[in-house]
Amino acid sequence: MTSTIERHVEVPSDGGAKTSRRQNAERGFTASQKLTDCLQAVLVDLIELHLQGKQAHWNVVGKNFRDMHLQLDEIVEYAREASDEIAERLRALHAVPDGRSDTVAATTTLPEFPNGEIDTAEIVDLVVQRLEAAVGTMRDVHDDVDEEDPTSADILHGIIERLEQFAWFVSAENRTPADRA
Repeated sequence: MTSTIERHVEVPSDGGAKTSRRQNAERGFTASQKLTDCLQAVLVDLIELHLQGKQAHWNVVGKNFRDMHLQLDEIVEYAREASDEIAERLRALHAVPDGRSDTVAATTTLPEFPNGEIDTAEIVDLVVQRLEAAVGTMRDVHDDVDEEDPTSADILHGIIERLEQFAWFVSAENRTPADRA
């Protein structure tokens, strides 16, 4: 696949990822601005998921507190690891990720997380909503990513699979068996 890639892109005033200049012995595939923007959108949602997960972790109260507290730590750790994987993928594709707090806050698709103590039942719904929002971003950009870079799409597949599994685990806390509904 051959493409013409601009080597220098101005950083937008509101932040965002940009492409970098290849130097020294670096060769290989370079992400287009479109691919860079798609992966940047995934990055900011994963960073925000990590931060909101910690907020939930610190402020959850109620029944099944300990289980939810520990499960939130699993989600937080995975979101942090996945954001690092996406950021490093951007760097491998000669792009510069932007994970600054102001960029994350301005560009995430996740809804704002409430402040204060929150009951475990409400935390379940809030966390599932955020997991699904992060997955939604990945599904929205998937086809564009896959068209240009199937390797990055494979990374998205793994992250989507794990976040959907977390959503299933967490949502089960508030569910009743189908035969009892």
